[in-house]
Amino acid sequence: MSDANRFLCEAIELAHANIARGGRPFGAVVVKNGEVIASGVNEIHSTNDPTAHAELTAIRAASGKLGSPNLEGCAVYASGHPCPMCMAAMRMASVGEVAYAYSNEDGAPYGLSTAAVYADLAKPFAEQRMTIRYQPVRLEPHPDIYADWKRNQDKQG
Repeated sequence: MSDANRFLCEAIELAHANIARGGRPFGAVVVKNGEVIASGVNEIHSTNDPTAHAELTAIRAASGKLGSPNLEGCAVYASGHPCPMCMAAMRMASVGEVAYAYSNEDGAPYGLSTAAVYADLAKPFAEQRMTIRYQPVRLEPHPDIYADWKRNQDKQG
């Protein structure tokens, strides 16, 4: 069995264990240098946190273990197709590779596909289901929060 298949099987086993605990069928592992450094399952049912997806719980654990938000050199293996939120988080964390065992098409008959969310996000803001708008509000004593951040970063080092 290839390493990728072994890691995907581990993610699927996590998903099955989560089902047994009343959770959703999603598990994920974060791998660095051929070793699993963190894992996670979908915890929405137990936390009421809509961001507690398996990939995100695994990323949070990996970042904590590495002491860094940068997961460059890591790969994520997930039981199901990562949603746009998870995919974006993996990109923001510099994850270099993502593999998943079950597709959106596999999950669709069970209400477990995020294909519609991907499709909505591909539309211009004005056409998306959620209202998104730019409102350039500034605080008078601090008109540029980004410049303030940069000055603070420069002072620190």
